[in-house]
Amino acid sequence: MGNVLLDKSVDFAVRCVKFYNYLCDEKREYVMSKQMLRSGTSIGANISESQGSQSNPDFIARLHISLKEAKETSYWLLVLYRSEIINETEYNSMNDDLKEIIALLVSIIKSVKVNSQ
Repeated sequence: MGNVLLDKSVDFAVRCVKFYNYLCDEKREYVMSKQMLRSGTSIGANISESQGSQSNPDFIARLHISLKEAKETSYWLLVLYRSEIINETEYNSMNDDLKEIIALLVSIIKSVKVNSQ
């Protein structure tokens, strides 16, 4: 795994922090935005932890946790959008970055599994 995934996840985490602040300050939305903040920043934290893995199964497990957190973040973004708290442009912007991270995670997990056999 190169640093591309980690860099993208850190950039996304920073976006989540800024988005959370925006949602609290401008939209007065605290509950769902906090959930999105937690899951969105957890993606990169688990990717970072995976880099210190002691084995391929440990590495894959950490990336699976990141993938689960990414899917949870996707859920909260969708709820915020369907609740009309965020608009389509805001949703698409965050979701596009998230889909890219999910695709990278899936690709790396599959690759490591294949190469471990």
